[in-house]
Amino acid sequence: MIFDLNLGLGTVLIILVALVASALRILREYERGVVFMLGRFWRVKGPGLVIVIPGIQQMVKVDLRVVTLDVPSQDVISRDNVSVKVNAIVFFRVIDPQKAIIQVENYLVATSQLAQTTLRAVLGKHELDEMLAEREKLNLDVQQILDAQTDAWGIKVANVEIKHIDLNESMIRAIARQAEAERERRAKVIHAEGEKQAAESLMAAAATLAREPAAMQLRYLQTLTQIAGDKAATIVFPVPVDLLKGLVAEASRKIPSE
Repeated sequence: MIFDLNLGLGTVLIILVALVASALRILREYERGVVFMLGRFWRVKGPGLVIVIPGIQQMVKVDLRVVTLDVPSQDVISRDNVSVKVNAIVFFRVIDPQKAIIQVENYLVATSQLAQTTLRAVLGKHELDEMLAEREKLNLDVQQILDAQTDAWGIKVANVEIKHIDLNESMIRAIARQAEAERERRAKVIHAEGEKQAAESLMAAAATLAREPAAMQLRYLQTLTQIAGDKAATIVFPVPVDLLKGLVAEASRKIPSE
């Protein structure tokens, strides 16, 4: 009888130790525990040592760290009817563990699906050039919409980054032709502007030389000096008519009258 009593006390002690061990939970600094008592929400516990009464209370762990969610590639048709494939990354974290567990079945899956639909909806309102040139603005638009819609789930969307915008080969060639045409247009405009500036400079130089006839003679001599260095070249030097008139007049004075 004594043996049976000792055996019974030992069994009870073992059961009590097992119950106490199962009731003790340790939550890390970045973890919180949403505790339910008899199926109803009771409180949020943690971090540190947490006691959960077995059979009466249940606890669901929630990670409060930032989650990096990779949005799969999405087929998007832009406003100018161009088909592209876009993928992105969403950075979010849980700020209200109670809402993240009670208001939505699986907040990770729900946020992923919402990010995919929002990405398609936002990018579909913009043209292809805006997608390529205004990526930061598109990131902000998607982030604000996601943050507003996931607020009821206790989730804060910190940032959205569009990683790649993939185009088909025909569209890449069309963009390359467009860029080439744009550069040719700029080159022609620059060349025309240079010709205009050169013509204006020549007009100013011609006006200056017209005011001083001797300056034209000096310019002739300077040009002759520059081209005289090439020994193989034949130089044809124009003689000013005014100079010939002076020589003819001087010769006529020296010829004696008959």
